[in-house]
Amino acid sequence: MIARAALSILLFQFMFVPSFSAQFPTKTDTAPLLWDDKPAVNWMSQAYPMGNGRVGGMVFGGVRHEQIQFNEISLWTGDEHETGAYQAFGDIHVDLHHATDAIPAGYRRELDLSRAVQQISYADGGVAYSRTYFCNHPDNVMVLHYTADKKGSYRATIRFTDAHGATTAANGASLTIAGTLDNGMAYQADLVARIHGGTVTVAADTAGGQLLEIANADGFTLILTAATDYSNKREDGWKGQVPSLTVKKTQEAVRNTSYDALLKRHIQDYQHLFGRVSLYLGNTPATQAERPTRKRLEDYPGGNDPQLESLLFHYGRYLLISASRPGSLPANLQGLWNNSNTPPWRSDYHSNINVQMNYWLAEPTNLSECHLPYLDYIHSLRGVKKEHTQAEYPGVRGWTVRTENNIFGGQSFSWNTPGSAWFMQAVWEHYAFTRDTSYLRDFAYPLIKEIVEFWDDHLKRREDGTVVAPMGWSPEHGPVEDGVSHDQQIVWDLFTNYIEAADILATDGAYRRHIASLRDSLLPPRIGRWGQLQEWETDRDDPNDQHRHVSHLFGLHPGRQFSLLETPRLAEAAKTSLQARGDASTGWSMAWKINFWARLHDGDHAYRILRNFLTLVGNDGVDYDQGGGVYANLLCSHPPFQIDGNLGYVAGISEMLVQSQTGTIEVLSALPDAWSSGRVQGLRARGNFEITDLQWVDGRVTELVITAHSGGTCRIRTPHAVTDGKNTADSFTVETHPGRRYRFALP
Repeated sequence: MIARAALSILLFQFMFVPSFSAQFPTKTDTAPLLWDDKPAVNWMSQAYPMGNGRVGGMVFGGVRHEQIQFNEISLWTGDEHETGAYQAFGDIHVDLHHATDAIPAGYRRELDLSRAVQQISYADGGVAYSRTYFCNHPDNVMVLHYTADKKGSYRATIRFTDAHGATTAANGASLTIAGTLDNGMAYQADLVARIHGGTVTVAADTAGGQLLEIANADGFTLILTAATDYSNKREDGWKGQVPSLTVKKTQEAVRNTSYDALLKRHIQDYQHLFGRVSLYLGNTPATQAERPTRKRLEDYPGGNDPQLESLLFHYGRYLLISASRPGSLPANLQGLWNNSNTPPWRSDYHSNINVQMNYWLAEPTNLSECHLPYLDYIHSLRGVKKEHTQAEYPGVRGWTVRTENNIFGGQSFSWNTPGSAWFMQAVWEHYAFTRDTSYLRDFAYPLIKEIVEFWDDHLKRREDGTVVAPMGWSPEHGPVEDGVSHDQQIVWDLFTNYIEAADILATDGAYRRHIASLRDSLLPPRIGRWGQLQEWETDRDDPNDQHRHVSHLFGLHPGRQFSLLETPRLAEAAKTSLQARGDASTGWSMAWKINFWARLHDGDHAYRILRNFLTLVGNDGVDYDQGGGVYANLLCSHPPFQIDGNLGYVAGISEMLVQSQTGTIEVLSALPDAWSSGRVQGLRARGNFEITDLQWVDGRVTELVITAHSGGTCRIRTPHAVTDGKNTADSFTVETHPGRRYRFALP
């Protein structure tokens, strides 16, 4: 009866909407693939990533020598005081006894984003060889599967090496590396070989350890498990279960699970997240779409490849799913992937934009679960951060952070006082998109209030009644002084979110009124002498300055303090500042600028920067002046590789298609001419609304279906008039009911 009633409601909602007869362009349905016709030789720019939120690998795909460099996301040096660095874990080496070192004709390695599966295929000596790799989240294992079309074709040497020099030990058909870092963190990884036909024997390696020799096998499967004894609970001394026990339990749990079952569980789990959003921005000519990804990047500056633009969108969602799963740590500067024990900027959690930027896409692109590791990470740091903050700022309540942060609360570099307030934006946004009142009451509100209390105590009250953030720095640019625009805007955002939270929960009325008064007294954004939004209270902005950071536009994005619709003068000033800063920059900076221009409803300018972002670069070093783009494997070049650019790019495309920060769902508000016709399904808007379907032709909305998961008032704005079956307009206010769909179409 419930199902029939729901169907009746759905039919009622749709039956009065006129049918749409315009012809939607034919879509070329191709799986989103990265692929190349040769193996990788460089970790950063050519190898393909895979991960399950805990364990990740970078795949080279060599013919005679395969290398998979792997990580476990909690392998860190440092402690509560010394930041340390994220560590490489080890490498899997598979030496195959093929006849030649040459790359065979027809060689192919690919990453299928729709299934999170990597495949390598080639022929050697009349035998067709194939490999299938994936990182399974439900079972927490990496799986490497080797097959051939002729029995007995495999002779291979399996080596397992530790990035910290531990000796490899064999036990039957498995290899183990284990050790303890200088900070006392224990780690272990096991690699279990399943041999299909043939034999496996243990032999000595050149480093004094052991390896596996496979002979005359039809094929084989390698299953990797890696763990540390890290726990995110400070009360337990950051220590959890010993890794040897974790690894043993994990391997025992899959001992009798077939390869096919591991693959099936992996794909089902991954597609439950990835499959929520689809994106079509136009067709690429088939001759171009069929070229290796590297070649498409080379051709892109002079051509038209909308499916490459959407491929990079899919890739960013793949990367977040692979690097950030509930119960684990959040994505760091390089997500999950790192091949160094002294990585750039420690591969840390950078608090002045980078870790925040990693999660801009989570809620809008329907990956709310992938947001949770970041929120849990923030919660886990509270105790140690309060102690650090009290030592630096005696007498204040709450806490804040330095710029560089590890997994134990340790920190380094300069104090970044607005950092914790920016953290709170993510804590609030999870509620704004989900409308989970229990989460708001039990988790978010106490956290947000702590940081509000810090700023209540830390802000400087002036005699003229204005309130300023003391001794701020506009990251990473300019002098340290009071009233920096970046700090003022972040505090405004924090206070606004707190006020809304207190109103929703009907709590702390007196303190809510106090904070509202304090917010209204904050030094407001100012417009400078050449029409720019001032970066500092003093009007010193240089119109020739093209610094990569544009920190003083936080209130435009990701904040909501000013917008074209509500504060047009401030929005115009932000536009002037952006124009002066220029379009070219490092990778992550270009991604942020895409978001800025989207918020300014200038889709063509956002698209121009998007095209700059899709510039093939090969520099692996740390050199801001050489500019950014993407490597051949589509990882973002800061340079070097930083994942925030990949993830910020996805957020930018989402903002170009759907915005909701003003309380109104604005669709196609920053659509570029290049995407004149297209379709997106599954994006989310604040208020727990889902854009179930959005189609457009020649820049006009032809189909818009919104699902109200929580109900409530839904305000909608479209670039042209649409009809709901009764009224025709470009804006609607609809009182929605939970679970119902609402459809709009061309009049």
